[in-house]
Amino acid sequence: MQVSRRSLLLAAAVAGVPACTSARPIAPEELVLATGPDGAVFQEIGRALAGALADQLPDTRVVARITGASVENVRLLTEGEVHLGLSSLDPLYGAQLSADDPGGISAVGRLYDSFLQVVVPEGAPVHRLADLAGARVSFGPHESGTEFTATRLLDLLGIRVDARRMVHAEAARQLAAGAIDALVALTGIPTPAITGLLGGFPIRLLDLPDEAERLAESYGGPYVPVTIPATTYGALGPCRTFAVPNLLLAASSLDASVVEVVTRTVFTESARIAAGHPEAGRINVRTGIATGRVPLHRGAERWFRSVKR
Repeated sequence: MQVSRRSLLLAAAVAGVPACTSARPIAPEELVLATGPDGAVFQEIGRALAGALADQLPDTRVVARITGASVENVRLLTEGEVHLGLSSLDPLYGAQLSADDPGGISAVGRLYDSFLQVVVPEGAPVHRLADLAGARVSFGPHESGTEFTATRLLDLLGIRVDARRMVHAEAARQLAAGAIDALVALTGIPTPAITGLLGGFPIRLLDLPDEAERLAESYGGPYVPVTIPATTYGALGPCRTFAVPNLLLAASSLDASVVEVVTRTVFTESARIAAGHPEAGRINVRTGIATGRVPLHRGAERWFRSVKR
């Protein structure tokens, strides 16, 4: 079987091998990446990734779209409104996941973990989740991973709160102003909205020692007990909670050569993409293929295979 010269040059360009011409992947004129809201790590990571992709795909306008985060991003991918999107893993249990169905969603790779953080004023009489009954609590933006997981957790525990929907940055402002009693954030650490409160408004993180086990028993899925290190927020000290893996997703219809470039960019420029976010600094090839029940996109699978040779 003969392989055309154009195919060879395209493969070389995708793999980063020098070629004697400027052949490039078949990229769309615009590539849209769904990120997250103000005050969340998704937005910052997404913006950095979009910048790195713009360098790799110079003929494409790469757009980092601000969204409510995980649930909205999955919906936008399903509706064909975006090409790429960030999402925590738990809202994907029920999405149309397929690497072969053009209408499906598949994974570029696993990135890093989001930590569930429940923030209350330092002097509040709240020391466990049950103490939030009846309180005004920010669940993050509408269609966010925070909203999904917080709703699931509190419903499981039978705790009823006055749930508010707002971006983490606004929730931090309202917490400091006394307009809400707590904020919940499922995002990478350190979280900009929480860091912004330090030194200006005294806060605490609620210890969540058993919640991962309760969620895993009831729903299965990717809930892992973790401890937020003492170095994350200084005086707040270590705090037990749980983490959920985050994935970069792609529409399965997106050309494999483009996704191969996206995958290569994510895992070879991870230091640039994760700058300032220690947890996101864990992005690496070894864990990148651990995407749970979400299949790898054909382009991502091709790249991972190439680096294992």
